[in-house]
Amino acid sequence: MAAKQTAFLLAAPSSGSGKTTITLALLRILSRRGFRVQPFKCGPDYLDTRLHTLAASFGGRAADGINLDTFMSSEAHVHDLFQRYSRNADVSVVEGVMGLFDGAEKARGSSAEIARLLDIAVIMVVNAKSMAYSAAPLLHGFRTFDPRLRLAGVIFNQVNTPSHYRFLEAAALDAGVEPLGYVPRNEDVVISERHLGLNTSAGYDREAVIEAMAAHVEKTVAVDRLLALAEKEIPQIVGRACRGNRSRETRRRVIAVARDEAFSFLYAENLSVLQDHGDIVYFSPMEDRSLPQADLLYLAGGYPELYAGRLAANRDMRKAIAAYCAAGRAAYAECGGMMYLGESLMTADGTPHPMCGVLDLDTTMQGARLTLGYRKVRLEGLYPDELRGHEFHYSRIGRQGELRNIASVSDARDERCSTGVFRAGNTVASYIHLYWGETRGFPEFLMERR
Repeated sequence: MAAKQTAFLLAAPSSGSGKTTITLALLRILSRRGFRVQPFKCGPDYLDTRLHTLAASFGGRAADGINLDTFMSSEAHVHDLFQRYSRNADVSVVEGVMGLFDGAEKARGSSAEIARLLDIAVIMVVNAKSMAYSAAPLLHGFRTFDPRLRLAGVIFNQVNTPSHYRFLEAAALDAGVEPLGYVPRNEDVVISERHLGLNTSAGYDREAVIEAMAAHVEKTVAVDRLLALAEKEIPQIVGRACRGNRSRETRRRVIAVARDEAFSFLYAENLSVLQDHGDIVYFSPMEDRSLPQADLLYLAGGYPELYAGRLAANRDMRKAIAAYCAAGRAAYAECGGMMYLGESLMTADGTPHPMCGVLDLDTTMQGARLTLGYRKVRLEGLYPDELRGHEFHYSRIGRQGELRNIASVSDARDERCSTGVFRAGNTVASYIHLYWGETRGFPEFLMERR
């Protein structure tokens, strides 16, 4: 038997074309219309997925944004994730990454690779601010470069007049790509940005901006036609994909996960894996005064530099974490979490802020440049499988004391990286954001006393 599935991937010729704005608008439009919407993001971005979750949550419906990344996991895993999370959705919306064919190496790991793997329609988003009929050869090239792709339509962004759109509409038709409308420039729906991506701070009214985006886009984009183009037949799926074994211990272990505005770079599937190993208890290093009783402490990345004063001022929590780690309890920290476990964090204005003092290092925002890229990690003699992840930070280690590096790290081209994975007692920390959706035994490794 076969069933109908509505799914599409929003792609673009390059970054900065407006994919995220239009994705968020469509997620909210569809959710408001009563559809069960499942958002996905190509690549390792953990910021867009937070906004996807917000945009798709309306009228009591909610769905976590899920990452699809063919570098950090296998094609089989990506396919399984998509089927598992889209199974109960009416519409699945995938936001691409960078340009349609931009991957870690050529098109490897690109949006095009994921669209082919999932066999879903591609909708191009083209920034046409300074373009008219030249859109025809551009679209023709994207439509014909890889005949395995189903380029079903195009939405033009930054189009301020209907007459401008008529030129673009003719260009799209001549290129063999169906035009699905346009989005005029509107300063009220421009997403605020900061150095690591989209603004996700508590003081930023994301809900109001997403509502404005949806109202703006719905006026000039043919949403119903887009859905019709994105529909396809799929085989009926029976049962549920395997998600790993839950802990067999009589006493369920407890995993304390830091989650607030300072620590928010969390993959939904990583948390799903953690739930197979224990019960998750969330806490805030900024607001809470005590640490939950736990078998594993997880400090993910985030923006500790923006909240360094508040983190430093919460001495009770810093002391509680230091005591937890000193007692040999299992802890894992990445990027912003590692910075928090250090001796101090110096902000861009040159102010040093005391942190937890678990790791013999100081981090600084001064004199730092962007470090960005996929990473392959081998914990030599400690963990059997290669781990995959990525680095994305502007801070740097200003002082490093006696810390043991337990890993060899390379990039997507197998070139050696200097990034360390440090261990102090039973605390493991690194600048690398790891994805363990497929290497599901990694949390068990972290909780082993050594």
